[in-house]
Amino acid sequence: MTQKKIIIAGGGTGGHIFPAIAIANALKQQYPAVEILFVGAKGKMEMEKVPQAGYRIVGLDIAGFNRSSLIKNIGLPFKLIKSFFQVRRIFRNFPPDAVVGVGGYSSFPVLRLAQQRNIPSFLHESNSFAGKANQMLGRKASLVFVSGNGMEKFFPANRIRVSGNPVRTNIVQLPADRESAIRSFGLDPAKTTVLVVGGSLGAKSINDAIGAGLQQLLQSNLQLIWQLGKGNLTVEREKLSQSGVCLKEFIPDMERAYAAADIIVSRAGAMAIAEIAVVQKPSILVPYPYAAEDHQTVNAMALVKQNAAIMVKDNEVQQRLTDTIIALAGDPLQQKALKQNITPLGVSNADAVIAAEILKQIGIVIS
Repeated sequence: MTQKKIIIAGGGTGGHIFPAIAIANALKQQYPAVEILFVGAKGKMEMEKVPQAGYRIVGLDIAGFNRSSLIKNIGLPFKLIKSFFQVRRIFRNFPPDAVVGVGGYSSFPVLRLAQQRNIPSFLHESNSFAGKANQMLGRKASLVFVSGNGMEKFFPANRIRVSGNPVRTNIVQLPADRESAIRSFGLDPAKTTVLVVGGSLGAKSINDAIGAGLQQLLQSNLQLIWQLGKGNLTVEREKLSQSGVCLKEFIPDMERAYAAADIIVSRAGAMAIAEIAVVQKPSILVPYPYAAEDHQTVNAMALVKQNAAIMVKDNEVQQRLTDTIIALAGDPLQQKALKQNITPLGVSNADAVIAAEILKQIGIVIS
């Protein structure tokens, strides 16, 4: 087997990291001789999660544009310039046959340099609304993998491949035993279980709303698996003593949480939606209002129009979230409709599709 070197760049959140790892695993499975190096941003969660998955990662001194505080962007141009020099050094030490960008600001300098050097570059755009950086990179990318149709307004039509969004294998192979999954969280299988997850970094508005409505939820005979997000556990530590609440900073084995859940409350990131569709669960989506181009609202509305999810706006979450959860928990017909309508949207083999196409483009055809 001819050895091939591939760099996978991006990160910042689980929504970028876990699909990247899924693609890496699929590449290794289809072509074991491939050598993979990840490039991420120093201090971000990819620097921890990627080595845990068994891959090497190099960190860049780079930061993204801060929309909430413009003064924090003063040093951004210098960091970007520095990151380009770092990427040049990475390419010298690990000359890639291809580069894959999965989103997150560490993708940009890596794909940009690859395109300048005519190295095959591939982009995965998970959202239904592409950000400006990905639009720019997509013009010269060898291929752009997207989650669904209608992306021609962002990328050249001849470069687009509709692949779906890669979902972790352990979630695709979801354990069917709801009861044992619930018991593993110390909860009661006889009660309706609500999984609350604001993403790997947490969601303050969702956490605040759930905290305010916790007694009302528990009095409605509901129980919670609640992921607060990294660094947020101490804020809610007094709620650890509540029976019917399993409180976690981060849930490493999300497949068990999904198996246990009867209803999911989540942000509307593309990867969160992809996972919810694969596990076929009724969901209440609270889009993050500061996402680029408000793409999470676009993601959520695409499901709402198909009666495949319920949406609660972030600025209404304090007033509406608790009542919406209780209403959905008490309406089995609506739960059934949401499950049925989201099921066709689930794609379980996107990682394999993407990996095969990348290998094909660099001269490796898998029979």
